[in-house]
Amino acid sequence: MKDFNGKVAFITGAAHGFGKAIATKAASLGMKLTLVDQDKAALSKVADELSKSTEVLKIVADVTEEKNVDNAVDEAMKKYNEIDLLVNDAGVAVPGPIWELPTRDWEWILHADLMSQVYALKKVIPIMMKQENGGDILNVASAAGLLTAPGMPAYYATKFAVVGMTEAVAYDLQAYKQDKIHMHVFAPAFVHTNLDHTEDYRPEKYSDKNDPYYQSETFKKVLALNTKEITTGMPLDNMGKIVFKGLEDNKFYILTHPGLNPLITGRAEDAINGKAPDLKKAMSFMTKAH
Repeated sequence: MKDFNGKVAFITGAAHGFGKAIATKAASLGMKLTLVDQDKAALSKVADELSKSTEVLKIVADVTEEKNVDNAVDEAMKKYNEIDLLVNDAGVAVPGPIWELPTRDWEWILHADLMSQVYALKKVIPIMMKQENGGDILNVASAAGLLTAPGMPAYYATKFAVVGMTEAVAYDLQAYKQDKIHMHVFAPAFVHTNLDHTEDYRPEKYSDKNDPYYQSETFKKVLALNTKEITTGMPLDNMGKIVFKGLEDNKFYILTHPGLNPLITGRAEDAINGKAPDLKKAMSFMTKAH
């Protein structure tokens, strides 16, 4: 997409972090917005600010429920009659080794980080197929969809799934000759977002405060590490600019940390050579991911 002025963006996870940064940049480029988030107070604040410069439709919704995503898209179409840019940003991070992490945490992150994107793609792609200019779709993943490290297997699993799914959807669009719909995957490393406050937004259906895991030393330790990595990460300020430059240049992979490139290629070489994961290399990733 080269010209954003007057186009319509639909953004999930729009109240915080990347969603908010992308929405802010979109507004500055003259895009009309549908902003979706479950955090009503924060979403209202963002929507009120951006509505000073552009049209904004605010929708409070939990995107782990398919019906909520469907309804949000229907509301956006009722208001704007088109969706030119879909940004699937909503997501959470849950830490802990697989033998300790409660199953409900796996369900939460799979629904929030992966299935919410599935729901939106399923609903929006047929709309874009009918639009003369097609549209652009940005799935927010992470460098954790290209590399792995210890401590967060559920997070890495969902981000690898998002990257693989986005690639596969791009193939399908080519196979169905839908060349006017462009797929993109955003894979940032550590950035100072709101991801370290995931627990503040845990829906009741994924909560069990009596589970001993949430009082365990493991949970406290990895939560503190996650907070440290996020709060010392790259500033959020330039993320909107990076994303829209990637969209303008029609990049499929939009990355943020060039220092990780040797590790990404190194992982591929290790796979070809049958090498097992190396903790020292993983810790190098953690060091270079800021």
